[in-house]
Amino acid sequence: MSGQLIVVGTGPGNPAQTTPEALSAIERSNVFFGYGPYLDRLQLRPDQRRVASDNREELARAKDALMTAASGEQVCVVSGGDPGVFAMAAAICEAIEDGPPAWRELHLEVVPGVTAMLAVAARAGAPLGHDFCAISLSDNLKPWPLIEQRLRAVAGAGLVIALYNPISRARPWQLGTAFAILREVLPWSTPVIFGRAAGRPDEAITVVTLAEADPNRADMATCVIIGSPDTRIIERPGQAPLVYSPRSAGERL
Repeated sequence: MSGQLIVVGTGPGNPAQTTPEALSAIERSNVFFGYGPYLDRLQLRPDQRRVASDNREELARAKDALMTAASGEQVCVVSGGDPGVFAMAAAICEAIEDGPPAWRELHLEVVPGVTAMLAVAARAGAPLGHDFCAISLSDNLKPWPLIEQRLRAVAGAGLVIALYNPISRARPWQLGTAFAILREVLPWSTPVIFGRAAGRPDEAITVVTLAEADPNRADMATCVIIGSPDTRIIERPGQAPLVYSPRSAGERL
């Protein structure tokens, strides 16, 4: 059998949120490439081999996986969440575009997964019920002024914003700066959801207003969702509030 490469998303961390399609792809693969903690979520057989690497080595991982697949192996590249959202599918495509012709001849399959913003939104209600976007606050692969420009543009356009990679030890200031930018554009009463480890045992979902949003609530396991001016909070006695964006939106010039 000739080699092939499958890129899977295992979801946000709860095994129940890994799709049957992803489980089937894992079952029929022989060699697994991925960030160590993501590979740890898999229940691999003794005949299945894992190759773990650091989370900042995506392109090198992609090249290693493609070389292994080209040698005839059934390779699986593992991402958390969805592999096409700030994850390994794009790195694989980049490597194929710049790599040898043999990599373009490989059978490539991308298997979707539940990404963090969907898991957090489901826990909070329906904050993505109308138009929305996703922005990574990491400036490793794009300049920070571009991130600022995009934040102002999408907030001004009335989009709900899901922030990935909101904060880290190397980038402790960026989420606070992002909130300051959004306060220049959005009502301070806009709902903000801090969704940490959605679906996992250490899950924490917190709803505050933009005025109250404290960057110290977030870490790299957190997806932050900032509502639009139309996003609403429904208070419920004895239960967590529901956050939702109505299906219709007012005219915005």
